[in-house]
Amino acid sequence: MLNIIGAIVSGLVIGILARFFYPGPVPMSWLATILLGVAGSLVAGLVTTRGRRDFERAGCLASVIGAIVLIFIGRAIGIGM
Repeated sequence: MLNIIGAIVSGLVIGILARFFYPGPVPMSWLATILLGVAGSLVAGLVTTRGRRDFERAGCLASVIGAIVLIFIGRAIGIGM
C-alpha cells in the first residue's frame, strides 16, 4: 500500500516539475499530472537500463526529462496536453 501512495506522490511531484519546466502552458488535471509523472518515470527507467533486462527506478531528474519528452510527443501528435 505504501508503494502505491509513494508512486502517486512522486508522480505528482514529477508531473508538476515537468509542467513547470516545459515552455508554455500545459493545462491538465491533477490526475493527468500524476499519470504524466508516473509515465515519465517509466520512460526514463526504460531508457536508463541500457539493455539490461531488469527494470530499475529512474532518478528524479531523468523522470522529469522523461515527462517533458512525453508532453512534447503528445503535443506533436495532437493530443490535447
